[in-house]
Amino acid sequence: MGVIPRRRRVAAAAAAALTVLAAATACAGADTSSADGKVTLTVDVFGQFGYEELYKQYMASHPNVKIVERGTGGNLDEYSPKLTQWLAAGKGAGDVVAIEEGLLVEYKANPKNFVNLLDHGAADLKGNFMEWKWNQALTADGKQLIGLGTDVGGMAMCYRSDLFAKAGLPTDRAAVSKLWPTWQEYIKVGEAFKAKNTGASFLDAATNTFNTIALQTAGNAAGYHYYDTDNKLVVDTNPAVKQAWDITMDVIDSGLSGKYGAWSEEWVAAFKQAKFATIACPAWLTGVIEQNAGADAKGKWDIASVPGNGGNWGGSFLAVPRQGKHQAEAIELAKFLSSPQGQIGAFKAKGPLPSSPQALDDPAVKEATNPYFTDAPVGQIFGSGARNLKPVYMGPRNQAVRTEVENAVRTVELGQRSAAQGWQDAVANAKKAADK
Repeated sequence: MGVIPRRRRVAAAAAAALTVLAAATACAGADTSSADGKVTLTVDVFGQFGYEELYKQYMASHPNVKIVERGTGGNLDEYSPKLTQWLAAGKGAGDVVAIEEGLLVEYKANPKNFVNLLDHGAADLKGNFMEWKWNQALTADGKQLIGLGTDVGGMAMCYRSDLFAKAGLPTDRAAVSKLWPTWQEYIKVGEAFKAKNTGASFLDAATNTFNTIALQTAGNAAGYHYYDTDNKLVVDTNPAVKQAWDITMDVIDSGLSGKYGAWSEEWVAAFKQAKFATIACPAWLTGVIEQNAGADAKGKWDIASVPGNGGNWGGSFLAVPRQGKHQAEAIELAKFLSSPQGQIGAFKAKGPLPSSPQALDDPAVKEATNPYFTDAPVGQIFGSGARNLKPVYMGPRNQAVRTEVENAVRTVELGQRSAAQGWQDAVANAKKAADK
């Protein structure tokens, strides 16, 4: 999944979780066998992976295992540096760790930090994953698999039907989808919404829109965005990035953004206060929306098609650090959580779209509806095109580069820089981040 990345700042509930994560660092990686022979396995995650019930199932069938999860609700910009530090120090990491796809190349550069899952029967599981998802976790020589795939990031557009009704717009999801076949049409709908003075903005933040368009455009063109497949930085030469920038500038110029920095406390509060009407939502974000907006908003949210042609934002992997004291048990847990049934369980709990063809074909996914989102047929909306999702290559410093580009978008959104100045900043600062 991604915490949008998917996922840059700490949501209100995340701060406490991250404090606990940091405080527990000294314990992770230690031999946590108890006197009665029980083994404690620590699982490090970010965002909402939806594993709570799966843990209960696993512990019921493995009475010798206790599972502790760290980092739930946290954001990627906090999580990744911690994991990098733990791996470099040779201690501190969980027994199983989540790796977001945007950071996978960076971690694959040091495969010695992770157990080679091919040495532990993982090759027999290859058919449980989309081929490109499996291949993403292989080292360049194909000899090591550092992680097992969890989810992929099928795209949609989540919207507040009550705010659409207030603005005199259609509320039925099929009718809403027809409003915006392109991003330019989306902007026109936003301008019509804005004219009705509902007291809410049309969308949450320009950065989320930018990321969606950039990944969508890149996936439908070259298959990469900030780095090409030779790991050359191409921020200033890849048309997909500049096209996404230009469309996002149109969104900002039209005054459609609420300017709520993604993953900030203001962003979380804006959900609860119904301060914006739409948000580009990969499948994994539905659980975040439900958590942030709260029970009172149930039935007020719905899901329509995303403008443009699909898109794939997010997705993660589960890896087993070599520093762990219980590698055999950790490997079995990672296999369970990433299995077709494990992916189905996570999807039902928090919405991350399975990367397993078997899970996608299961009625539990295909026929799934989400009562929070007005019984939207999420299995169809997110799952129908899942097999055709196109991966976007992420380079060695993807997250750092992405942060700088997002920061540049944010300065324009806040009126601190012009679009031209912001673009210059994006390119210059991305190059600096890539060189570190």
